[in-house]
Amino acid sequence: MESCRMVVSSTLCVVLVLHLGLISIMAQQNEVQIGVAGQAVILNCRGITRNAVVTWKHYKLVIKKSSITPLKGKATMSDRSEIIPSSNHLKVMDLRLSDAGIYTCEYESHTVSISLHVFKLMISLDGHFLPNEDLELTLMQNSSHPLPNLSITLFNSNNNNVTPMVSGDNAPQKYTVKLKKLEATDSGTWACRVHSDSPLINQNIPFDVKVLGFQNPDLERKYATVGSTVILPWHLNFQKIKWKEGFTGQLNWKQQESAPAHELLDFNITAWGQQHKTKKINHFWFEIPEGKFGSTIEVKLSKVNFNHSGHYQCQLAYNSRYVQSKIELVVMKVSANPAGPLARGAKMTLTCQVSSPLPPNTHLRWERVNGTQMDVKKSKQHEVKLEVNVSTAGLWICHLIEDNDLMISLSYPVEEAPVWISYVVIGASIGGSVLVFVLACLCTISGISWQRRRQRAKRMVQARQYLLENKTCQCQHRLNK
Repeated sequence: MESCRMVVSSTLCVVLVLHLGLISIMAQQNEVQIGVAGQAVILNCRGITRNAVVTWKHYKLVIKKSSITPLKGKATMSDRSEIIPSSNHLKVMDLRLSDAGIYTCEYESHTVSISLHVFKLMISLDGHFLPNEDLELTLMQNSSHPLPNLSITLFNSNNNNVTPMVSGDNAPQKYTVKLKKLEATDSGTWACRVHSDSPLINQNIPFDVKVLGFQNPDLERKYATVGSTVILPWHLNFQKIKWKEGFTGQLNWKQQESAPAHELLDFNITAWGQQHKTKKINHFWFEIPEGKFGSTIEVKLSKVNFNHSGHYQCQLAYNSRYVQSKIELVVMKVSANPAGPLARGAKMTLTCQVSSPLPPNTHLRWERVNGTQMDVKKSKQHEVKLEVNVSTAGLWICHLIEDNDLMISLSYPVEEAPVWISYVVIGASIGGSVLVFVLACLCTISGISWQRRRQRAKRMVQARQYLLENKTCQCQHRLNK
């Protein structure tokens, strides 16, 4: 009986020891924490009290020790680490890929081990792009455990999932992610989501994308009438995306695509957003606003001339890379032939003309105010000139219409000539006719007189020749006798 009790007691002791050992092993099992290179991470020491003296180690090298006189260790991250007084957790700042590994927290008779898994995300061009450039990410990882295969997902600044090209040629240590042709609207904070099943990892790594460009990048067309004032603006996005680098630019103009370009002004914008503009050509009639701050480059054309039309191009330059945006200025004018008041019964031709061919969705239209449908005339596709014959006075207006939207209009008042002018015109016409008739009669009489004188002279020559011949005959007759 006594032996049975001893066997039972021994069995219970063995079970208790095994249980305590299992607890100890589980307590010493490494906890996995995730860190991102360049950022900070806080390593938690589970179960530690606030007043305990704790020693943090990376593998066997001391990092920090909390005491009345804190001890600095020899580990590589010692200068970038600190023990948080309120919790005795370890904060490692400006993480590096080499900081991955086993960290131990030792206090009293307890040891807590933590496995730090570090990811490093590198962004091409330091995250500063121009439109149509490619984004390339390089993702690297380091850990004390075998590196897992990763699943990578990319989210843009609007938190929309985008589909990049992912290359795992050097996986699992290194992955390359490529996305082609960024746009100015892609600027913002993106996220690279990393996933692994074993060990279980779900980590979002944020990164900034800044695409310097124009808020109106595509070709813009502006319409103006002769004599009006127009402002050509280019809205840059450097303030909106908090671009902190300096860049330069220039504004060029050419009347046609094939014509040589003329530099109107150049400018530079500092890292603090201050503008410095220099006018490069003096004989061209335009003004530069005086503002030194702001995100708009603009020129003002006062009293627009028909020859001011053409392509205005603003170009930005950053690190020997360029991006440009164009504004095409189309100018419209109207004229009359003959100019002046319209006499009764006379006709006049009104011409509405633009400086360059219009797109298919745009046309010109003449119409007379308070007129009928017969007084309306539209241009054909791509026509730059529209003429209308006018025989009645009134206010005529030429419209430029794009997609049923009225863009600009220019009027031409056709005034009826006073009655006395009509009489003068009629009198002048009659007088002119009479003058022509008189001149014709004079020419006829003069012609007849000249013809008669010619005939008389001819008869006199013939008579003289006859008399000469008759005299010669009489002389010969006398000699013969």
